[in-house]
Amino acid sequence: MTSKMPIPLDEVEDGADRYTAGHMATERWIAARSAGPEEERLNWSLRPTCLEEYVGQGDVLERIRIAITAARGRGECLEHILLHGPPGLGKTTLAHVVATEMGSNVHTTSGPAITRGSDLVGALTKLRENDVLFIDEVHRLPIAVEEFIYPAMEDGRIDVAVDSGMNARTVTITLKPFTLIGATTRAGLLSAPLRSRFGMTHHLKYYPAEDLLTILQRNARRLEVGAADDALESVAKRSRGTPRIANRLLRRVRDYAQVRSDGNIELNIVDEALALEGVDGLGLDDLDNRYLRVIGTTYKGGPVGLEAIAATMGEDAQTLEDVVEPYLLQIGFLARTRRGRALTAAGGARVGIEIVEQAGLFLGEPE
Repeated sequence: MTSKMPIPLDEVEDGADRYTAGHMATERWIAARSAGPEEERLNWSLRPTCLEEYVGQGDVLERIRIAITAARGRGECLEHILLHGPPGLGKTTLAHVVATEMGSNVHTTSGPAITRGSDLVGALTKLRENDVLFIDEVHRLPIAVEEFIYPAMEDGRIDVAVDSGMNARTVTITLKPFTLIGATTRAGLLSAPLRSRFGMTHHLKYYPAEDLLTILQRNARRLEVGAADDALESVAKRSRGTPRIANRLLRRVRDYAQVRSDGNIELNIVDEALALEGVDGLGLDDLDNRYLRVIGTTYKGGPVGLEAIAATMGEDAQTLEDVVEPYLLQIGFLARTRRGRALTAAGGARVGIEIVEQAGLFLGEPE
């Protein structure tokens, strides 16, 4: 069994890894989306290759393990799987693990890279029995492509148009049994007909710090770098619940330790290295802190509309919504209501102001 290392197409979506304030784009070390093919190559050697090595997502893994065992016992192909959740949590990795457990190959592409149904003909006809076709950002498939793959998913066939006009005819090609694994960060944008054709749907959640610590300990050994547990625990707490960010920060700390110390990662080395990268003890960077300060000082804690915040900061509203707000909501610094964004008491304390939570603002008027 062989598995091809994917080079994701259009992995960086909508400028989510970089933000622009009227000048040169600045890379964020704690952005959850991939920085591109080069980072994927660096991460590839650190990824688990089987279910036993996969850390976290216990409920999801157990359901997938049962499905794989049952399918292999019957000698059948695994059902189509939809994986959804925030970026950087291991959807691509899990697809490759599934292929490994099934003893098959995995073929990788992405929704934005497929513009016509004919773009999939080559990939589908090359699939061997039980192979996995992985489509990242599957919610971005054009409607015409979705309709093209429906018979492939349901009946194991595709209808290919030959010629056009008066001579147009359709040729039906029978496919070998395969598993389509779709991954998306925006399950709500997936069309209902496509969603209904997946036999299994799994949501990947943010990782607790304990699971990230386990991942970092394993990856530190693979990178052959000495690391104290308290140092790796500090990295885990700053990783925003995301393995991709944890691995990125680990590489930055390793480089700093090699140049400025004896190569071993200690707690003080983590503090110095990540302070140099602008990442504080909670995993917040300058963009996060500016966002909190604008709401806290300029708008007295809110509520305030996102567009107003973006205009004040000189940032793109979509970028703030996609890459800043999710983690601030997760750690309880921000509330989103019908009246706009507002700091919670904890968020106000972060920027040094007292927030009086008005009755009904946070609990009675959710967005």
